[in-house]
Amino acid sequence: MRIDIMTLFTEMCDSVLGESIIGRAREAGKVEINTRDIREYTEDKHRRVDDKPYGGGMGMVMQAEPIFACFNSICDELGKRPHLIYMTPQGKTLTQKRVKELSRLDNIAILCGHYEGVDERVIEELEPEEISIGDYVLTGGELPALILADSISRMLDGVLSNDECFEEESHYNSLLEYPQYTHPAEWRGRQVPEVLLSGHHAKVDEWRREQSLLRTLRRRPDMLEKAELTEKDKSILSSFEGEKIC
Repeated sequence: MRIDIMTLFTEMCDSVLGESIIGRAREAGKVEINTRDIREYTEDKHRRVDDKPYGGGMGMVMQAEPIFACFNSICDELGKRPHLIYMTPQGKTLTQKRVKELSRLDNIAILCGHYEGVDERVIEELEPEEISIGDYVLTGGELPALILADSISRMLDGVLSNDECFEEESHYNSLLEYPQYTHPAEWRGRQVPEVLLSGHHAKVDEWRREQSLLRTLRRRPDMLEKAELTEKDKSILSSFEGEKIC
């Protein structure tokens, strides 16, 4: 997969994308992630890419042409149009389901807005998918774009050591992940659950499933409506007296 991030702050993005699992995946060729400086596509001699909004108001608005030219440059390189995503608090909230769907694509371009956003005409012209990472506002789209690129990349073959690394995580199957523990077995008087020390893999799996269900019920009961529950799962949920079940 190739991901192109269209931004005014390439160094900010590159510093994050060069680290940890995603950084190693890029070096190994498991995923290609490029950052594109939108300023390189302006015709303004001072490299300006923004201006005051028509009608007045606070802040500045990113101009349409540099964004359009930047995206067209990516299209020319690929020889086709990649799936374009605009990170905006006005978009649909990102879900793990959508991440899985996006991870099946070959090419994605991500537009990072800044200041007071971008000229609406370039949105109308390019018709991107609009995605939000939550109901709050940041100073720019770079952090959301990095979150999206990370969440997609880790779903790709060979990026994580094993598919189980993400298949048991929170949200993957519409359930929250079970509690995790490591050495030492006792810390400040708190013991690791005995079943995890037993070496009995079937009992460990059963305990983890039960804890995942209970944690989801207590913290995000809305997620249970989308989860694929077995009859045993429903029986476990019913056994938690006093807990609200969706």
